[in-house]
Amino acid sequence: MNEWPTGWFRDEKPPSGGQAGIGNTPAGAANEPTVRLPAGGAAAAAGAAGGAAQAAAGQRGPGGGWPEQPPMYAAPGAGPGAGTRYRAPLPRTPRPRLGRPPGRRILATVLTIALILLVVSGAMYFYLDSKLTRANVLVDYAKRPAAGAGQNWLITGSDSRQGLTRAQERRLATGFDVSGHRSDTVLILHIPANGNPAVLISLPRDSYVPIPGYGWNKLNAAYSFGGPTLLANTVQDATGLRIGHYMGIGFGGLVNVVDAVGGVRMCLPRAIHDRAAGLHLKAGCQTLSGAQALGFVRTRHSFAGQDLQRMQNQRLFLGALLRKVTSPGTMINPFAVVPAAFGAAGALTVDSGTHLYQLMQVAFALRNPETTTVPIADANYFTPAGDAVKWDQAQALQLFSDLNAGRRVPKRLLTGSRLAG
Repeated sequence: MNEWPTGWFRDEKPPSGGQAGIGNTPAGAANEPTVRLPAGGAAAAAGAAGGAAQAAAGQRGPGGGWPEQPPMYAAPGAGPGAGTRYRAPLPRTPRPRLGRPPGRRILATVLTIALILLVVSGAMYFYLDSKLTRANVLVDYAKRPAAGAGQNWLITGSDSRQGLTRAQERRLATGFDVSGHRSDTVLILHIPANGNPAVLISLPRDSYVPIPGYGWNKLNAAYSFGGPTLLANTVQDATGLRIGHYMGIGFGGLVNVVDAVGGVRMCLPRAIHDRAAGLHLKAGCQTLSGAQALGFVRTRHSFAGQDLQRMQNQRLFLGALLRKVTSPGTMINPFAVVPAAFGAAGALTVDSGTHLYQLMQVAFALRNPETTTVPIADANYFTPAGDAVKWDQAQALQLFSDLNAGRRVPKRLLTGSRLAG
């Protein structure tokens, strides 16, 4: 049945008999001023407001002509049976923010950095490789030795003043207007293919050898006659080793490389003073600058062994330099490795088939190689070209044959390197 009184929505007059109000309004409420207002007017609005207020206070009762409405929220502290139809909402638990887990963010950052380093390293590699000075040094010719085991590098240090100003020549005591080019340093680096240690061999610049097309003469005369190409042919004929790669550096290049790595530390058993080389070094451990390093590898007048001792000094210095270049402190420091790489790339002359990655192999091979001087029979051998160095042909043949065949060189043929004390 319909519980609402009939005609509640009409503007009806109060029934007679003293019953005031609307519908079933109690008689006692007739004195209320709001009850006597017309239905639907201000009385209705006031009644609705009063009913809402009573409802908000949790009280139940007639507040006007409108039906009682449930409160939206329960009063604070209201429990079951408080007259409300809805429970108070439970506190909302914050939902975790969606996103990448921390591990994924770290991995993404690491991969991004690695990709950037890879791109930069690749670009720098190709740029430095293009900075190398290449020359057609190694050529085929009749009776050129066949390739043997491992790799053979010809390494030379020439007296070229290319790239030096007059002021630098004066400061470095290199001399002026030197005609022709000579090679003060001639080395063979053998890198075995079977994992044996690398072997670094000095060939005295005054070695008395046959020079193709020029007869017998001192070894460094080949450089003067025909540059590195004729020198390479002469070395191949004299040793029986096929030279696969060439690397040369001049005075100015050595200075630049040493300065680029911040100098090279050497421990000298005694002081060295050589006015001809412009060198004055104290005894003990010290870091040599580029100018001091150049003087150190050139000096020979202070030693009883003269050029033979100088060759040992050159091997020791070369090893110290390459250990510095390939040390973790240099390799992971961009402020050290970048200048060193640019200094070396701009200072070297290599054969047309050599690339930067092969020079890196050489650098690591020269960190701690076995070292020796070619076996010598007479260090003051009189020749038409003047005093020269005569090789011990039998022992030299065994040394080069063992290297070519991939055999370990006997210890008696490895003289090592020591500083003069």
